[in-house]
Amino acid sequence: MSAHMSANMAATAAIHPRSGRGQALAGRRHARGRASGNRLGLTVLVLALLGAAALAFVVCALWPRWPDAPAAADAPALPITIKGVLFNVPAQAMRIAVQRRAGAQERIDLVFAWPSLAPPDPAEPAQLGDADRVFVTIAAATALPPLERLKTIYPRYVATEATPGPPGLSLFAFRDGTPYQGEDLAFDPATPEKFLARCTRSANPLTPATCLDERRIGDADVTVRFPRDWLNDWRGVEAGIDKLIASLQASGS
Repeated sequence: MSAHMSANMAATAAIHPRSGRGQALAGRRHARGRASGNRLGLTVLVLALLGAAALAFVVCALWPRWPDAPAAADAPALPITIKGVLFNVPAQAMRIAVQRRAGAQERIDLVFAWPSLAPPDPAEPAQLGDADRVFVTIAAATALPPLERLKTIYPRYVATEATPGPPGLSLFAFRDGTPYQGEDLAFDPATPEKFLARCTRSANPLTPATCLDERRIGDADVTVRFPRDWLNDWRGVEAGIDKLIASLQASGS
């Protein structure tokens, strides 16, 4: 019987000579498939982790933050940048409390006593048109520089003849039907970069006429609002504005 079994085994081996190698090949294929599946799972895990990290960053960046608390009105001068231009601003001069913080801002609104140029007493609220106040706005520049407007824009809209005004000051009325109707253009013909203002006309004591003097500093515009009556001493106003802007740019103020 033993000889018979040996013969059968020999016959089976003869009929299936590659069966052992086939099983080995199938085993190797199965191992490779399992390794490939492991690599795919690892790739999916890495991508999921990267996605979660990116989502966490976006949520953190967009999460609303409470703004810093405004400084007290009696705080030291605040370093504020408008379009990269540094100004050192007395906190007490700032008209809007939420603007009373250091750092970059798009706009700040200030008020100063005239002619002392000191911040006014906060207990005495200022109103536009006050005869002893000068109002200042510093904001990112969005239009042509004032001198460029004087050369290229305003001549299209002013009357051809000058209007009588204070000595040494050029005064031209804007024509009706233009974007500046109801206003006059006032400037120093010798140095318009130092004094160039648009002034409203008003005979109503409840809405006194005012002037806007604009200066371009870097990429920021400094606009100074003052009563039109001050044009009679426009050289004094020019000197005061120069002094005020110099104080706002002083490094130790």
